[in-house]
Amino acid sequence: MAAMPQISVADQAKLQLMQEMEIEMMSDLYNRMTNACHKKCIPPRYGESELGKGEMVCIDRCVAKYLDIHEKIGKKLTAMSMQDEELIKKMSS
Repeated sequence: MAAMPQISVADQAKLQLMQEMEIEMMSDLYNRMTNACHKKCIPPRYGESELGKGEMVCIDRCVAKYLDIHEKIGKKLTAMSMQDEELIKKMSS
């Protein structure tokens, strides 16, 4: 059984910071999505204690669109970041 490589204290701190930032970003995404979809799909005055079918469908679609766009933007930003790294490597060579 192979030994696990040891991670330096500095790398552990970086990893911890990255994990905290990821949690913060996902929490922000969830809060923004919740607020946007609630505002779009649920009227300010509640007529019933339960969501109606139209409200549920609206929320399902809103959340799906929000997450789809989030994924597309993430992929685009990753691609742009990789292109920037390649350009920097070419320029420094």
